[in-house]
Amino acid sequence: MRTTSAVIGAAAVTLALTACGAPSEQQAGGEGAGEVLRVGVSPVPHGDILAFIDENLAEEAGLELEIVEISDYNTPNTLLVEGELDANYFQHRTYLNEWAANGPDADFTYITDVHIERLGLYSESVESSADLPEGAEIAVPNDPANLNRALGILQAEGLIEVDPEAGGLATEKDITDNPKDITVTPLEAAQLPRAIADVDAAVVNGNYAIEAELPTESNVLAWEPEGDDYVEAYANGLVALEENVEDERVQLLAELLHDERVLEFVKESWQGVVLAVDADGEVIETAAE
Repeated sequence: MRTTSAVIGAAAVTLALTACGAPSEQQAGGEGAGEVLRVGVSPVPHGDILAFIDENLAEEAGLELEIVEISDYNTPNTLLVEGELDANYFQHRTYLNEWAANGPDADFTYITDVHIERLGLYSESVESSADLPEGAEIAVPNDPANLNRALGILQAEGLIEVDPEAGGLATEKDITDNPKDITVTPLEAAQLPRAIADVDAAVVNGNYAIEAELPTESNVLAWEPEGDDYVEAYANGLVALEENVEDERVQLLAELLHDERVLEFVKESWQGVVLAVDADGEVIETAAE
């Protein structure tokens, strides 16, 4: 069981300490063997997935985890660069590439895909995209990668058109057609569930939607479309600095994340919102309820 033990800085980082027993003889002697692996995660579903591994697989495998729950999207990479984490698990490649291009000089390695959190268009006031009124306000994530995804949902629903020359980081300024005169309001992703009562609809990241129980408490107007590069662009995965990629503990965690028991846990826990991705990068489809 994870226990709250400290808060780091202004980001309200919850340290979740876990003791998983001594490493197995097979793990002893390797690089990093016998040491606790500190992994920064978003609380849901990432933290829950690591907690499942900790409680069911880690001790047998000889892996001791310290799960560091972080509520925002900037701190996990910062702590990785500063050496406070050995790895993190909260982001997709598109976000990592954008963050690395604008952050401190560091060599990140995206090690393996684990799952996809589907962005959804949610509303408390209407039951379908067609019911959105003239001049509706729709809140969207403000980080570039997920803002682009959100605009893709609105375009797929026929609410707007986006300039195709804007590429993968389009913003509300790239909207070329807006027949309902919709106002697109970018907000920090973590604020979107709280804002949904004040707008006509909101595009919310899967992890924050789950925490706020939006898939069951609000109307799901649409899920994001899945393109050919869906996994490559938007699967969340395990990330470490290049110097730590071959760390035995990191490689062992990468293997455990694709254990059949973990895949089944993901499928059963978040049907339709979180899609498990196997070691070959294939989505394990689960029909949304």
